Amino acid sequence: MEILNIVWFILIMILFTGFFILEGFDYGVGMLLFGKNDYERSTFVRAIGPVWDANEVWMITAGGALFAAFPHVYATMFSTFYLALFLMLLALILRGVAFELRGKFPAHSWRKGWDCAIFFGSIVPALLWGVAMANLIKGLPIDPNMHYLGTFFDLLSPYTILSGLTFVTLFLFHGANFLSLKVADGRLLLQLKKIAPCAGITAFVIYLFFVCLTSQTANISAFKIFASPFGVAAICLFAATTSAFRERFKSAFIFTTLSIAGLNIGLFVSLFPNLMISSLNPDWSLNIYNAASTPHTLAIMTGAAVVLVPIVLIYQAWTYRIFKERVTAGDLKH
Repeated sequence: MEILNIVWFILIMILFTGFFILEGFDYGVGMLLFGKNDYERSTFVRAIGPVWDANEVWMITAGGALFAAFPHVYATMFSTFYLALFLMLLALILRGVAFELRGKFPAHSWRKGWDCAIFFGSIVPALLWGVAMANLIKGLPIDPNMHYLGTFFDLLSPYTILSGLTFVTLFLFHGANFLSLKVADGRLLLQLKKIAPCAGITAFVIYLFFVCLTSQTANISAFKIFASPFGVAAICLFAATTSAFRERFKSAFIFTTLSIAGLNIGLFVSLFPNLMISSLNPDWSLNIYNAASTPHTLAIMTGAAVVLVPIVLIYQAWTYRIFKERVTAGDLKH
């Protein structure tokens, strides 16, 4: 039955990968609201309006799968990142409320205030996700009873902050490419054609620094780490940046999608079979065996996943097909 532990590790990796890909461009679009006028912000929000809440379901599903398959990891992780998760939840609540209320009142100041909430609710989670993932690679002070012994500020270091910036810039680039495929206004497209390549260069440079520092932190040789999914992500990010310069935004979006997938898979592969590494003693780390649910529970969950996951994927694909058209000025209500 140990194969089920591996299966659920892979499934959780896939769920988080899907979440970062889909919610990644949502976060990127939200960050791009900064410095825009009311018309531009309304156009950007309209582009992700039909799908942003469905994209967040991936996070809930991943969290639920983690809770059911590896409850000890879930408990330790939520106590470890308690304050960070509180800040993330606050940002996401403000973001969700902003999407619903920004169009309820015609005043310019009303919409601008809620658009600021969308910006805040996009950049903060992106940054904190990067910090959290880097801490899993770096290791955390976990005792033999699976208790975290540090504080919130112990989670912050040059490496984890760099990881947060990697997620922020990568999602920003991903969002710019998505908007280039969704916006019909020629003036906005000209702006995005300038923003996307600059965002791509920034994301690529920061990502290379992050991978090099990950090599030192995880004690992995540079050759091995660039021969892993991390290297694939770097190649895809370079290809995405090149495509953005050539104004081939469909290709750029595909390559940023692959780069986010490579980054997340690289993080999980670096952890395997661990899920949370103890910096105090490697034997105290939480892995897919000592932190897992019973084989009977995993078997029941596997049967449910085989039935339900394909349904969710079909519904998600149908949703994107329905809302595939570009956003035009005529769609907006001022």
